[in-house]
Amino acid sequence: MLDTASRFDRLPAAPGIGYKPQHFSDIQDDPGHVRWLEVHAENYMGDGGRPIAQLKHLSERFAMSVHGVGLSIGGEGPLDQDHLARLKHLVGWLNPASFSEHLAWSTHDSHFLNDLLPLPYTNDTLARVASHIDQVQDVLGRRMLLENPSSYLAFKASTWSETDFLRELAARTGCGLLLDVNNVFVSATNLELDARAYIDAFPLDQVGEIHLGGHDEDMDDHGAPLLIDSHGAPIADPVWALLDYTLDRAGPRPVLVEWDNDVPDWPVLRAEAARAQAALEKLPA
Repeated sequence: MLDTASRFDRLPAAPGIGYKPQHFSDIQDDPGHVRWLEVHAENYMGDGGRPIAQLKHLSERFAMSVHGVGLSIGGEGPLDQDHLARLKHLVGWLNPASFSEHLAWSTHDSHFLNDLLPLPYTNDTLARVASHIDQVQDVLGRRMLLENPSSYLAFKASTWSETDFLRELAARTGCGLLLDVNNVFVSATNLELDARAYIDAFPLDQVGEIHLGGHDEDMDDHGAPLLIDSHGAPIADPVWALLDYTLDRAGPRPVLVEWDNDVPDWPVLRAEAARAQAALEKLPA
């Protein structure tokens, strides 16, 4: 059994990186401004081996965040109890400073879909998602953060704005929020909304993490811009500008650089983390 003691009970208001095993040695030798690491829960639900040993080693030096992608918090069916048990085991021995999941669904009946799909914001959805969050927090014995999605369409059935929906979920369940600034930019572009107005309406006092990532540019069938949240490209300049706008209103927060596809060599990620540090350093002391 791994030691559950941790020196880190919260994430620092500093840059973090989505950890990839190919960067294990580089992170230890030259972390730059990186002070915390985030891992996807589903990659570390085994009982042993090199990945677990390396993660344990890193957790002795860096604050850790666990980010889930498979709970299907917004799914119509009940949560997968086996998945939840494996997640409990992971956060039990790693004892991360933060755990988060997506406001999305990815399961239907017994099928798992390799996408994080958005939800209509209705009273029924609100009650279901709140119930699922309560269950996760009860099982894990800790507060979770919920991430805003990237959207490619709007539901006519929605009776809540996304920001009000998230605010109400936080009020009902006591969960915190993870604000993905790239998701805001992607959704605002695709739905022809004002990204800064979204930030203005967001319950920033509930934000425990901020995420940044890359996106791909395309066009829809009518020739309008269509952005795809790919996590496989450098963070775009307008997203960096939106981060500045967000931090100016929210104050210092832990800022994560995500890069999950076509992952570059460590110096590229270290440079992205340095840019996040520069954004944080512009804030008043």
